[in-house]
Amino acid sequence: MSFVCPLLRSRKTILSCLLLFLAAGLVHGFFIPSAQATDPLTIYSGRSERLIKPVLDAFTASTGIQLELLSSGSTELVNRLKAEGDRTPADLLITNDAGTLELARAAGLLHPLNMREVDRAIPPQFRAPDNAWVGLSGRFWIVVYNRTMIQPDQVKSILDLADPKWKDKIAIPNSGSEYLQAGVSVIRSVHGDEKTRQFLQGLKTNAGSQVYQKSSQIVDAVAKGQVAMGIVNHYYVYRYLVTQPEAPIAVLMPDQQEGGMGAIMNVAGVGIIKSTKHLDSAKLLVEFLVAQAGQKLFAELDKEYPLHQDVKADPALVERKSFRVAQVPLSKLAELREPTLALIEQVGLR
Repeated sequence: MSFVCPLLRSRKTILSCLLLFLAAGLVHGFFIPSAQATDPLTIYSGRSERLIKPVLDAFTASTGIQLELLSSGSTELVNRLKAEGDRTPADLLITNDAGTLELARAAGLLHPLNMREVDRAIPPQFRAPDNAWVGLSGRFWIVVYNRTMIQPDQVKSILDLADPKWKDKIAIPNSGSEYLQAGVSVIRSVHGDEKTRQFLQGLKTNAGSQVYQKSSQIVDAVAKGQVAMGIVNHYYVYRYLVTQPEAPIAVLMPDQQEGGMGAIMNVAGVGIIKSTKHLDSAKLLVEFLVAQAGQKLFAELDKEYPLHQDVKADPALVERKSFRVAQVPLSKLAELREPTLALIEQVGLR
């Protein structure tokens, strides 16, 4: 970005020019490298555009850096990055699943980061050891239930949904769901293959035809009383309640009983592509997303749990300190995925 001053006739004029020059490169606390300020960043995003775009728009408003967004499934985007290699136009990868980010890191697609801002903002359990990927927001795989059809004390564990008494009373995501794959991976890690297979078989039987491509459809089916319960990420329930506050639905955080595995957690996250030609600008975006301003947007707009310890979640959500989480490292979701997919296929979930 260039700036040409008028004739410098006084100290006042010189000072004005200097301030204008600084303003051209420093906006809301973010210094924009002049060589990259006019170059847009290309983001491959596995997140729904309507969820991530408001946050990205806030970054552009703060820095002037334009963003080009390509949205698709997270797994498809990793495969695309592998095929494109160093020729990829992508500068960053955003996904809705830590396992996918870890697969990208293991494939050598991501740039390790040494950023104090990341280290300060995001606890180490929510990022790769080399910061090649960084978690941005937390989500929990929960049971949404219809308050007119069941009582919350009827279900203690997510595994209870395989009980024959719930036949034709539950809704589940289809086998292609990354949320399902990650959730089942955690269950496998805690309970082993045989118990997980029994769970999946019971889930398949009880759901019957109530298998959905979108989590929002599951919440809607529960709200309308078509089924008593469903399994979704928590934020789908709270977003639904924003537009339909009278809906008779609520969130059950399962597996909190003594000896229970704890709630199943995952994170949405970001990584910088190793071959990016806009590393400084890409780092600026990561810094914005992990800082309090970006974290507040995830909490307020998307009803997700912020990972920055100084940012509070939406008060409508279950208080984070009130429940336990399954102790399965997020980075382990990558190595668990393939055998989990094989198990899902064996059971015949569609």
